[in-house]
Amino acid sequence: MTGDIDAALSALADAYALKDERRTGWQLRAVENPESVAAHSWGVATLVVRFCPDDLDRERALSLAVVHDIAEAEVGDIPTRADPDADTVDDEEKVRRERAALSGPLAGLGDDIRELWEAYERRDSPEARFVKDMDLLDTCLQALVYERDGRYDADEANPHFEAYDGLDEFFATSEPRLSTDRGRDLFERVRARYEALS
Repeated sequence: MTGDIDAALSALADAYALKDERRTGWQLRAVENPESVAAHSWGVATLVVRFCPDDLDRERALSLAVVHDIAEAEVGDIPTRADPDADTVDDEEKVRRERAALSGPLAGLGDDIRELWEAYERRDSPEARFVKDMDLLDTCLQALVYERDGRYDADEANPHFEAYDGLDEFFATSEPRLSTDRGRDLFERVRARYEALS
C-alpha cells in the first residue's frame, strides 16, 4: 500500500506540470498570458457541474472532466486545427502518445485514473460524450473571454490563422465535433455572444 501511495504521489507531482502547460492553440494565436491545461480542465469540470443533465451520472461526468487531459502533462498540448495543411498531430497519434504516457511515466496515477481517461477517449457513454462537448464548449467560452478582453492583436498578421478572423478557428473546429443537444445549444449561445463582439 505504501508503495502505491508513493508511486501515486510521484506521478501526481509529474502531472502537476499541467498547471504550467500553456494551451498551444492560444499560444499560436499570440493570446496574452494564455490559460494552462489545468485551468482548461477546471473550466470543463465547472461546466459539467453547472450543465450536467439530470439523467446522467454527474459524479462520473465530473471524474471524466477532471482527468480528460491528464496525459498532456507528459506529451504536451496538441491543438486541433481547421487548416488541413497546419503542422499538427493526427488524432490517432495523439491518443497513442497519451496512452503510452499513462502506461509509462504517469502509470503511478493508478488504474482508476487510466480507466477514466480510456472511457473519455472511447466516448461510448452519454457521460463521456457530454464531457467532450463541455471540453469543446470551454474552448469557445474561453475564446469569448479573450475576445471580450482584447487579449490578442486581431490585426496582427499571424501565419497560423490566415484563413480565420479573430478566434473563429476555435468555433470552426468545435462545432462539427459536438454530439449532444445540450452541447449544441450551449455552443450556439456562446457563439452568438462571441459574434456580437465583432
